[in-house]
Amino acid sequence: MEDICESLNLAPCACLKTDYPVSFAIFALARSHRAKAASMLADIGLFPGQEILLMQLAESDGKPQKTLCESIGLDHSTVAKSVARLERDGLIERRKCPSDGRISQVHLTRKGREITDRITRVWAELERQTVEGLTAEERAQLMATAKKIMPQMAPVSCAP
Repeated sequence: MEDICESLNLAPCACLKTDYPVSFAIFALARSHRAKAASMLADIGLFPGQEILLMQLAESDGKPQKTLCESIGLDHSTVAKSVARLERDGLIERRKCPSDGRISQVHLTRKGREITDRITRVWAELERQTVEGLTAEERAQLMATAKKIMPQMAPVSCAP
């Protein structure tokens, strides 16, 4: 684990990496993966997480903000900040729901649709770099292990 701490420029954390090696390994991997994604997304003007929101809309445009929160698994305030920033940047727009004016739906703009192709390329490259050096069996084992752990993690509440 020392090499993980060193490669991430973390202060020595002997008790965490020795007493909780699995949790620390997940933390270190998630942190480095997010940093790599952040660097790649910055090249197209996005922050981590914004691309997920945009791709959700590309899949099904016009979702209420609450639905976005639930589908992404982020809390309401995080999604609200992302929506505001993406709207400010001209990638999305909010419109009143035609059948219920109390509900605001989030839609991609033309500029937002255009950036989804770039997001797909970034994620393809991130995936390539992430699994580089892993065999097909190791990738399958990683996915199986992650799927086994995920249900044990508490879901994020989307309540405002």
